[in-house]
Amino acid sequence: MTPRHALWLPLFDALADPALIARLAAEAEEAGWDGLFAWDHVRWREPVTAVADPWITLAAVATATSKLRFGPMVSAITRRRPVKLARETATLDRLGGGRLVLGVGLGSDRFGEEFSRTGEECDDRVRGRMLDEALDVLSAAWSGEVVHHRGEHYTVDGIRFLPTPTRRIPVWAAGFPANVRPMRRAAGLDGYFPVNLTSPGQFADVVAQVSALRTGSGPFDYVAEVEPGTDSDPYVRAGATWLLTAFAPESLSVDHVRGVLRDGPG
Repeated sequence: MTPRHALWLPLFDALADPALIARLAAEAEEAGWDGLFAWDHVRWREPVTAVADPWITLAAVATATSKLRFGPMVSAITRRRPVKLARETATLDRLGGGRLVLGVGLGSDRFGEEFSRTGEECDDRVRGRMLDEALDVLSAAWSGEVVHHRGEHYTVDGIRFLPTPTRRIPVWAAGFPANVRPMRRAAGLDGYFPVNLTSPGQFADVVAQVSALRTGSGPFDYVAEVEPGTDSDPYVRAGATWLLTAFAPESLSVDHVRGVLRDGPG
């Protein structure tokens, strides 16, 4: 399988402008990139000061492109009401003609204290249960059938969510590879994005572990983060189906992003 290549952009400071990201997305599509994914945060540690909303930014990306896959990567959906997220994801997917990919994870308070400073749940175990329950609500809502859900954290009492997405939205789960729970979560979804890996060898180990946990036979993505200019072939040999070119949030430059973009994927 030929791997796909995407830009992975923090929407901070110089990139906290949806019109600019839409222009970069159009340029990326023209240059042969397969996707553009945006960080989903409300706050980041200094020296970052400006932060853009990813969902509105991605709507601009959807209208500026025709082939590029896009999505939040990674969204801590426990701070979003799943019924609202169901409406947003279906609408965004239809706006883009079936190109949305939803990246989900627990998130972390350590990079910007965005949970503790906003009254969100800070216990990882509780957020894990919230995440799994929210994913159940999303799956039911996307089906177009009437949703009846009464769980530990969320209630949906007889609501049908129409229109449905253009197609079943792929969901990728992110997580630290030392923790088996995110791996199990990902194995039941459509892809896994192991974060903070340092080598293709580690990535190969993760691919083997998640593959052993999977019970389905449908398409599944293994997503690797690479630095600009990195030889991606070792990650492809390790099993990566998507390669996300990452940029450091503390030293973002539009010129740097545009230079990497114009060099093309691979």
